[in-house]
Amino acid sequence: MSGTFVGMPAFPTAARKALEDAQLRSNLNHATHTIRDKRARVVAEVDDWEDLRVAGAAIKDEVLTNLDTYLVRLEESLTRAGATVHWARDAAEANSIITGLVRETGAEEVVKVKSMATQEIGLNEALEAAGIDAWETDLAELIVQLGHDTPSHILVPAIHRNRAEIREIFLREMGEVGTPAPAGLTSSPPELAEAARLHLREKFLRAEVAISGANFAVADSGTLVVVESEGNGRMCLTLPETLISVVGIEKIVPTWADLDVFLQLLPRSSTGERMNPYTSMWTGVTPGDGPQDVHVVLLDNGRTDALADSVGRQALRCIRCSACLNVCPVYERVGGHAYGSVYPGPIGAVLNPLIRGTQSPVDKSLPYASSLCGACFDACPVRIDIPELLVHLRSRVVDEKRRGRPSAEGVAMRGASWMFSDSRRWERVQSGVELGGKALRNKPTLGRIPGASAWSDARDAPAPPPETFRSWWERERGR
Repeated sequence: MSGTFVGMPAFPTAARKALEDAQLRSNLNHATHTIRDKRARVVAEVDDWEDLRVAGAAIKDEVLTNLDTYLVRLEESLTRAGATVHWARDAAEANSIITGLVRETGAEEVVKVKSMATQEIGLNEALEAAGIDAWETDLAELIVQLGHDTPSHILVPAIHRNRAEIREIFLREMGEVGTPAPAGLTSSPPELAEAARLHLREKFLRAEVAISGANFAVADSGTLVVVESEGNGRMCLTLPETLISVVGIEKIVPTWADLDVFLQLLPRSSTGERMNPYTSMWTGVTPGDGPQDVHVVLLDNGRTDALADSVGRQALRCIRCSACLNVCPVYERVGGHAYGSVYPGPIGAVLNPLIRGTQSPVDKSLPYASSLCGACFDACPVRIDIPELLVHLRSRVVDEKRRGRPSAEGVAMRGASWMFSDSRRWERVQSGVELGGKALRNKPTLGRIPGASAWSDARDAPAPPPETFRSWWERERGR
């Protein structure tokens, strides 16, 4: 994946810092609850919602089981429609392909539709290194870019910012890269949106190259689909001469009929709307209408590694709706930056280790960034069992650690296993615990525990009881 988030600390360290930011927690609480409540209302209107979830999961599983066949079918359809297909094994190869395509046009800038795949591979940084400016046109992505920030939510990348912060960013930064914000700009949402509209319009009108992702790719027709709420995507997808779309290989749906299921699931789960305000579809090149040079980069970047995991592959069903983030008690308190990736929240806690591996401290820690409450599974429109995946990945982390030097926790667990495997050993340990409990009769908690301070510093460990259940039973009932 990209270098955008390289160097970020593991989740516990990043989360601890985020918890200290009261403004961040206030912003997150307001935003996630607003979106969550909207979603609940529109989902309740659909009598067969659970049937739609099951259908969505089944379609995705069909594609993943036969991905090789569907990828070839998609390539044939795209080529027949006049598009040029490129295959990218990883981020470096994808960035090289895209940078080369932009250079061939002679353009020195591109406009972009909101795309998590391009953020995943660090495309903006790669283009910048090649002397090409990449302008984000989604309002939230624009805020993040102008604020020299990183996204913290799948749907609303600037969810961690409030209106006053956005106003300051616009006033400070817009004039440095284009049309400045009006001098009397307030924090009113309509005024902020108008400032963004004026700033972006000149970029739309002069852009020769656009870069997009795709929410779905229809294998039978070669149609790519982008759903959005602002219309910026429509501007990018129709005005420039050249269009480059970066599409994860898991984004395929077999037919138009299958697409119908997801166009019901996605808007309700993401923005809490019955239908997306803008649904753009394009199939290759149409002479005299829209981009005349269309390229599609099919991106692997670890997806086949996830596909090879019989338990983990279900994470590739994800349609990037963010419903799991909006119901997650952990995400609501720490935000997206703590996850160290463009994919935050519950889905990020499983998707990142699956496609990046569990070698880095960040990816080792992510499967533990959850209370396993299960709210994410209940909200997921394609029934990804995220709690199951978290436990699965925790096992992988533990198994990988077993190959090296044993941890203190591992040693303690082996000792516990030895103790519990013989009733006489357990009775002797209980006798010792009773002695300790009697000595600490007037002390309700233990305080700091040597060798387990990381645990005891965050919790009040109760002092052992002066009498065990076995002793009580013997005293009261006899053996």
